[in-house]
Amino acid sequence: MAIERILLVQLADIGDLVLTTPAIAALREAIPLARIDLLASAHALPIVPDALVDRLIPFQRNGGAGFYAAPNLRTLLALRRRQYDTIVFFHHFTLRAGVFKFWLLVKASGARRIVGLKNRNIGFLSDWVEDEGFGARHQAQYWLNLVALLGADSSPRPARVKREAMPARAHGASAVPIVAMHTGSGGYSRARRWSPEGFAAVARGLQQAHDAEILLVGQPEDDGRLMENLLQKKPTNLVGATTLPQLADVIAEADLFIGADSGVMHLAAATGTPVLSLFGPSNPDAWRPWSPGACAVVLRSGVECSPCSYVGHGIGAREGCSARTCMKLLSARQVLLAARRLLDTGESAADPAPTTASASTGASAERRIKLLGVPVDAISYSGWMQRIGEWIAAGDGAHHVCTVNPEFIMIAQGDPIFFNILNRADICVPDGVGLLWASQRLGARLPERVTGSDGVPIIARHAAEQGWKLFFLGAADGIAERAAAVLRQQNPKLVVSGAYSGSPAEAEEDEIVDRINASGADILLVAYGAPKQDLWIARNLPRLDVAMAMGIGGSLDFIAGVVPRAPRWMRARGLEWLYRLLRQPWRLRRMLRLPRFALAILREGKRPPPEAKTPSETPRR
Repeated sequence: MAIERILLVQLADIGDLVLTTPAIAALREAIPLARIDLLASAHALPIVPDALVDRLIPFQRNGGAGFYAAPNLRTLLALRRRQYDTIVFFHHFTLRAGVFKFWLLVKASGARRIVGLKNRNIGFLSDWVEDEGFGARHQAQYWLNLVALLGADSSPRPARVKREAMPARAHGASAVPIVAMHTGSGGYSRARRWSPEGFAAVARGLQQAHDAEILLVGQPEDDGRLMENLLQKKPTNLVGATTLPQLADVIAEADLFIGADSGVMHLAAATGTPVLSLFGPSNPDAWRPWSPGACAVVLRSGVECSPCSYVGHGIGAREGCSARTCMKLLSARQVLLAARRLLDTGESAADPAPTTASASTGASAERRIKLLGVPVDAISYSGWMQRIGEWIAAGDGAHHVCTVNPEFIMIAQGDPIFFNILNRADICVPDGVGLLWASQRLGARLPERVTGSDGVPIIARHAAEQGWKLFFLGAADGIAERAAAVLRQQNPKLVVSGAYSGSPAEAEEDEIVDRINASGADILLVAYGAPKQDLWIARNLPRLDVAMAMGIGGSLDFIAGVVPRAPRWMRARGLEWLYRLLRQPWRLRRMLRLPRFALAILREGKRPPPEAKTPSETPRR
């Protein structure tokens, strides 16, 4: 009987390859006589144990030519000569532009059986598992489910990495705990990094409380010198001084590993060392440490806009945002507490922070529809006011309300952070006559338009009646104060506990949050304009001591009388946009989003309804 030839393809970097090793091991166990070759990044290949595959085929990821570099083209020609029976892609086929490259690999391999994750971008698979998006299951489990199509066991199993002792480093029992720290994140995304000052504070705390030996580890691109300079008791700095197998061996001898999401973190989890990982922009549901049977803890700040990369079926904002609030809000005290508990008992000091926020978490009880992937709630003004009252009475933290209009929806199509925020907001009110038309067009009618501009006076009236306290943030200097005075005149019992213009700049976030929290406000209304106002709210929501935060655009200008609103008859007919355009011709560029929205809705209406998903464990032939 002919020996089956299988080519495995994993062209990403260290962490991705580590998370592929459980599937490779399961496949080797299921088909021990098969010829299994692995095509992977030349940089990451040294971590693969020799026993898992028959041949390691390096692929060059760096260099100006990238995929089409001369060494890679020679590799493609060599693949053709080997004539594989099966090719397995451990990839999501996220970008349509990249699918052509994978098609070239199929043709070069000669394989007739093509195994991978199925989504709308890929059409040449013979066997597949449905791609339900990043985070629908862990990456390692996705790959285990793939090889199950070839007869392997898809049950979770640990990753396997090669280890090699450093010649100059002797192992043995240590009288003090050894803590390996990785302050970098590899070269892929620096947005995942926590501050060196935070790591240094944790290191000092562990040195004082446990007399811990601190090892700085990482690859050459991870500079550990800054943190080394922040410590009086010098750590052992092995950054860039090890091969990958040596790095795995060093971490395996440690009592604890602390680091952000990175390939080194996944390497640490594979060694069985307890791992404390810090997540911000990246998706923990997809990338958390994979260590079945071992201890691994994920810490997150819980900001609403996190994660912003690799969510759903898109890459998203892999470099995060310039504010990096999701990482900044992870305090050294929080990390130190979890680290000490892990060293003392092997348990977390607290449950891991919640994973990706659900679109329905805290959402209104009313019906929710989606327009071009953005949620809109079929809510009335009275239902909205009732929900605010419930939030204030419950005192269960800040809730985010977004005033969605066609412009928001079109901005979100090109801004993955904003898109995710809208999908995670507690309520998305239908602020735009175009949404009523679109919902009717798609057969999911919204009952009425609920606008932020009309909503603010209604909120003020209910606040005066119920004793709710408001805080106005944003608009030009003095506008918030003038608007507050107008609303107090209309509602004598209204309490406006603060009004401040401020700025959405990240440098001012801490001071503004402190000002809002000190005011004792129940409701925060932010007038920074879209999408800045909702980005600001999402970044700071976990630390706001209010019941509701909402972006209100130019509403304060209307209330203060700085900008007149359209006549009531124009508003009733959905022509407020035209009035504003006539008064402010510079808005024309923004208004062009309206016909684009209409065209997108018309195209959406012509698409056939999506097929029911097949469970991802079900093979397709």
